[in-house]
Amino acid sequence: MNPAAAPLASLGTTGRAETPMAFVQAIVAAYAQRGLDPLPALSAAQIAPNLLDQPDARITALQMEWLSASAMRELDDEALGWFSRRLPWGSYGMLVRASLTSPTLGVALARWCRHHGLLTDDIQLQVSQSQGVASLQLTEQRELGVLQEFAVVSVLRNALGVACWLTDSRIPLLQTTLRFAPPPHAGSYRVLFDGPTQFNAPEHSLQFDAGYLSLPVRRDEAALQRMLQRALLLTVRPYRRDRLLVEKVRQTLAEHPEHSRNADDLAAWLNLSARTLHRQLKEEGASLQQLKDAVRRDMATDLLLRTQRPIKQIAAEVGFQNEKSFMRAFKGWTEQTPEEFRLARLP
Repeated sequence: MNPAAAPLASLGTTGRAETPMAFVQAIVAAYAQRGLDPLPALSAAQIAPNLLDQPDARITALQMEWLSASAMRELDDEALGWFSRRLPWGSYGMLVRASLTSPTLGVALARWCRHHGLLTDDIQLQVSQSQGVASLQLTEQRELGVLQEFAVVSVLRNALGVACWLTDSRIPLLQTTLRFAPPPHAGSYRVLFDGPTQFNAPEHSLQFDAGYLSLPVRRDEAALQRMLQRALLLTVRPYRRDRLLVEKVRQTLAEHPEHSRNADDLAAWLNLSARTLHRQLKEEGASLQQLKDAVRRDMATDLLLRTQRPIKQIAAEVGFQNEKSFMRAFKGWTEQTPEEFRLARLP
């Protein structure tokens, strides 16, 4: 993911130690494959070497970020030995860049999976949906050996992290399925993946509400450059903010204004209580009034530019009781009156 080096000494090792030592051991095994010494990387991540012999030991997400970043640089392999050929520095960043112009998450993930296949054919990734459930599936095309668990978990967590980042939304999992047997540290999977985890499953997959596939991609090149400075955060830490309800509310306000007169009507249409609607929107960093204003603004600007309808008629169509209140609101949105906005964009 091309993460830039962080000033390790200044960061400390704050946070709960929940990452299993098995993943540290896997990185050490990758060093052994190349005949390199892992001790400097362990030291930089403040991981005592004697912990490698303690299967029950845990490290923090931040220590995992440090160790992975050091290993990826020193091995010049962002796959850390999982595949039959290295994935050179910047490979996963390239995958994200290739998905950045996608209109929706569904398109972005399909591109991400397809382009991952250009980097390695050791695994195959694909996205599907059925009966309202989306599934991101990972198929092993060759045996991954002792690195199987670390490889599968890392790729799935990275794909989920990218999906959350692209949409600026937490994507809660309905279920994670894994083909391998429960490891001794199976208890850690409650942190690695939210929702239930099924081991000894027919396939490796992440399953989530298919509604997230319709979320728009919200990032641009500038955001990508900022993210790449600490890209491993997408893999080692869960995304917090969820935006699925925001998009559902925005869509309802635009397409079903008859259900948007008040919070009670809108909540009933969405099968929620008004209280739950307000609470969940707040958790997603939005408010009903903000979303109403945004939808009204978008509808008004579209009608002003696309039609020659009178201002009074447009005001009524976007839900204002009179032309005066519409003009006051529009000037607050754009610092122009509706007429000024329309005239300024005439050819």
